Amino acid sequence: MTPLAILAHELELLDRRQPSARLDRARALASRLDDYLSAMTVPESDRLAAVNRRTLGHPWARPGGAVATLEPEMLSGHVEGQLLRFLVAVSGARRVLEIGTFTGYSALAMAESLPADGRLVTCEADPGAAAIARDAFAGCDRITLEEGPALATLERLADAGEVFDFAFVDADKTQYWDYLDLAHRRGLFAPGAVVVVDNTLYQGEVYLDPAHRSPRGEAVAGFNARVAAHPAFEQVLLPLRDGVTLIRVLT
Repeated sequence: MTPLAILAHELELLDRRQPSARLDRARALASRLDDYLSAMTVPESDRLAAVNRRTLGHPWARPGGAVATLEPEMLSGHVEGQLLRFLVAVSGARRVLEIGTFTGYSALAMAESLPADGRLVTCEADPGAAAIARDAFAGCDRITLEEGPALATLERLADAGEVFDFAFVDADKTQYWDYLDLAHRRGLFAPGAVVVVDNTLYQGEVYLDPAHRSPRGEAVAGFNARVAAHPAFEQVLLPLRDGVTLIRVLT
């Protein structure tokens, strides 16, 4: 049984007997997992740690109390960053596409595994996030940042004949399928390319009552279903953080 399965079982038993003890166990199962995963994962580099600190310390809130469109929780973080670095290394990827740069953490993590002649192209629509990422990329000549709407950037890359053997998608959830479909149709993925997609559990909304889904949750649920049904893809959805889907492009 997974920790989450045990947690669910403990919560079911809360009202039967020893509710306080069971609640304590459920709380421990939920609260200690992330710290353990981080402790058992290879440490991040000093450069990645610096991006992490800057992202967490940045004043994302808008003036006047308006809701921020970006937030520090969008950072891929230590464990997922190392997963990406690991996957780029074991896949032997030389050309990486990223859709959704944010502050540059995930791009830098992947670039750490690229060979000397490797290249990473990352797309970011938000000017503020792009500015922070550019600072983070200083001195790293393997990374090219393309600022602007991702779909338009993908069209330009396809027109230029670009082809990638690895991709990471972590941008507007309502456009996830549009990104993947366009990149696939326009030949941006080499046969056998690996595509990693973030937030594919979307806070649990994808497997809870559809009546209570947000627009983003509904979009991610639809994306998952379309990927699972597509004959050109094979995929596995991992319960890491908010869900990570690994896709292999067959044709």
